[in-house]
Amino acid sequence: MASPLQKLSPGQTHKFIIPRKRINEGQDVSAFLVSYAYRDITCFLVQLNRAMFPHQEDGTSPKPSGIKAFDSDSSHVAFSDSVIRVKELIEALEAMVDDVPLDLGPRRFGNIAFRKWFDLVQDRASTLLKEHLPASVISFPHQTSTEDSLAELQAYLLGSFGSSQRLDYGTGHELSFLAFLACIWKLGGFEASKGGNEERGIVLGILKPYLHLVRKLILKYSLEPAGSHGVWGLDDHSFLPYIFGSAQYGPAIRDSDPTPTEGSRSNAPDPGNVARANLIEKERHRNMYFDAIGFIYDVKKGPFWEHSPTLFDISGVKAGWAKINKGMLKMYDAEVLSKFPVIQHFPFGSLFSWERDPEAKTPMTTIHTASQPTKQAQASSSAGSSAQPPLQGTQAPWIKPSSHLTSSTPAGSAPFGKRETKAEPINRPANSMPPPTKAPWAK
Repeated sequence: MASPLQKLSPGQTHKFIIPRKRINEGQDVSAFLVSYAYRDITCFLVQLNRAMFPHQEDGTSPKPSGIKAFDSDSSHVAFSDSVIRVKELIEALEAMVDDVPLDLGPRRFGNIAFRKWFDLVQDRASTLLKEHLPASVISFPHQTSTEDSLAELQAYLLGSFGSSQRLDYGTGHELSFLAFLACIWKLGGFEASKGGNEERGIVLGILKPYLHLVRKLILKYSLEPAGSHGVWGLDDHSFLPYIFGSAQYGPAIRDSDPTPTEGSRSNAPDPGNVARANLIEKERHRNMYFDAIGFIYDVKKGPFWEHSPTLFDISGVKAGWAKINKGMLKMYDAEVLSKFPVIQHFPFGSLFSWERDPEAKTPMTTIHTASQPTKQAQASSSAGSSAQPPLQGTQAPWIKPSSHLTSSTPAGSAPFGKRETKAEPINRPANSMPPPTKAPWAK
C-alpha cells in the first residue's frame, strides 16, 4: 500500500513561492513527469482513490453485512470539521453565482457574465480562504514577509473554475482544484486520517460539491469545453468522478490488502447501464461515475454511444469496476498529466515543485510524449503556417490493439472508432439498445 502524501512539519519555517508557468513546450512535459509536483499529485490521487473502495474490517465476515460501501449518500462517511469548513467555502462560491446575472448582449460562445463572477471570486478569495481554512494553514510559518501560504493556495483555487478569458472549463482546471486540496493536506489543514475516512470526506464532502458548482457554472454561463478531444474524449469537462466513482463500485478491501485491479462489489450495477438513461437517474445520486454520466445526458442529446463512444466502449469491460478504475488511473496519467494542451497551464510553486525528483525514473517515450508540440512548431503556427501535425487518436490505455484496425484509420480518430457495424437507420426506435461494443477488452 502506497504511503500518503507527506505533510510539512509545522515546527519548521517554509519558503513559499508564488506559483508560475513552467511548461512552455512539449519537451517540458517530460521534465514535469520526473518532478516533485508530479510525484505529489499522483500520490494524493492514488491516496484518495484507494479510500473510496468499499472497506472490510479485519476479522469480519466477507458477507455484505460486514462490508461498508461509501456511496455518495452514504451514512458511513463522517465529515471532519476541516472538511465541513472547506465544503462551506464551496457553498459560498456557489451562492455568488446567483449574484451575477447573465449578460444579455450578443455572444458567440460563453456568456461574458462569467468574467464578472470570476472577478468577484478573485476579489474575495483571500478573505474566503481566511474564513474557511484553519488558522494553522493560513499562518503556516514562512521565511519571507512577502510570500505566505495564501499566495500558493489562492493560485490553485482561482485556477479551478475555468478561464475567464477563453470562457471555458476542462480537466486542467479540475486538476488545479485537486492541487488546492493537496496543498491544504500538505499544510496540515485536514485531520489525521483514520482508515481513510478523512480522504473519503475530501472526495464526498468537498470534491463532489465542487463538481456540482462547476456544472452550475457550465450550464449558466455556457462555458466551452477546454482542450476537448470532441466526441473521442472521455468527457468534455471532467475526469476525476470516473476514477472515484469506479472505486465506489469496486470490491471490498482490508487495510492490509493491495488496491484491487479486478472485480466489483456484490450489488454493483453493470457497467453497461451507462447506455440506459433511466438507470443513470436511479444511480447518479449514489455514485460519482453515474453522476458524471448523468450530466452528459443533461447537456447532450442523441444515442449515448454516438456522443460518448469512449465511455460506451469502457462500459463493455467484463472484469469488473476495479478493472475500469485501474484503466481510468492510467488514462488520467496519459490524457491529463502527460498532455501538453492540458498540463501547460499548471503553475508551480513550493508546494508543487518543478524540481526534479531524484528517485523518479525517466519516462518511456510514448505516442503521447512523442507528439508534443515544440517551440519551433508553435512559431510556425503563429507565423501563419497551415501545416499542422496530425492529432493522435485518444485511446484508453488498457485497450489492446484490435485486429480490425489498419494503418488507414484516420488521424485524430479513436482506434476503436472504426466499428464493424452497419450504420443505424434513422428511424430506429429510440429505446432500442446499441449494437455490441467492439472494444477488444470487452470480451
